[in-house]
Amino acid sequence: MVKTGVPGWLLLPAGLAVAFVGTPLIGLVPSVDWPNFWGLITSESSLAALRLSLLTAAASTLVCLLVGVPLALVLARMQFAGRRLLRTIVLLPLVLPPVVGGVALLTAFGRRGLIGRYLDLVGIQVAFTTLAVVMAQVFVSLPFLVISLEGALRSVDPRVEHVAATLGATPTRVFARVTLPMVGPALASGAVLSFARSLGEFGATLTFAGSLQGVTRTLPLEIYLQREVDQDAAVALSLLLVVVAAVIVAAVYGRDHQP
Repeated sequence: MVKTGVPGWLLLPAGLAVAFVGTPLIGLVPSVDWPNFWGLITSESSLAALRLSLLTAAASTLVCLLVGVPLALVLARMQFAGRRLLRTIVLLPLVLPPVVGGVALLTAFGRRGLIGRYLDLVGIQVAFTTLAVVMAQVFVSLPFLVISLEGALRSVDPRVEHVAATLGATPTRVFARVTLPMVGPALASGAVLSFARSLGEFGATLTFAGSLQGVTRTLPLEIYLQREVDQDAAVALSLLLVVVAAVIVAAVYGRDHQP
């Protein structure tokens, strides 16, 4: 009888990986001031930060879908000079420190930036606004959607699309009715990862958007601020962010990968 599956010796390093990631997260639980937990997470500043985080993360995920899906399709299907360079540029935020992304955005869209100086002439200010929060989140989360979807698009059997085309379907109809449904799980996973990454964004947001309550102070920024003045509030809000992110990822990403 042929035995297949996971070699037993791999369970040890796999368990170590789970312990390394899970232990700090579990460690938050006994550190929480549970008698005052509700009050800590429902303060005016906490609720404003959570509301802003959810709204901006949703907006940035929508932007990622609108521009990331076409970009992934171009990278997966089109052959052109400079495609490798384009892919490198798109995926670069994955390895850059977020604060570098914030500085780059500031030099491009700040009042004296490459583009921002012209926007300022017509009275449009981008930096240190809620729009800047969304832009910072898109910058760091877009690669997650593109890399997930590009791989899925490459795995689609082109014969299915060719059959639809021979039946008279336009390229747009083939893409909408055939291609997108086939890569639906990858698209959902990429969108969830983008949302979760946007929800936890800190460095680029602080550098490009600042920390103005109700305007640019997202939940990660509120946690950082509370860490300096109220450690109990920082721990409570950290646990809240972990729970929100875990629910989002488990609800969509986990379900799509059920055997």
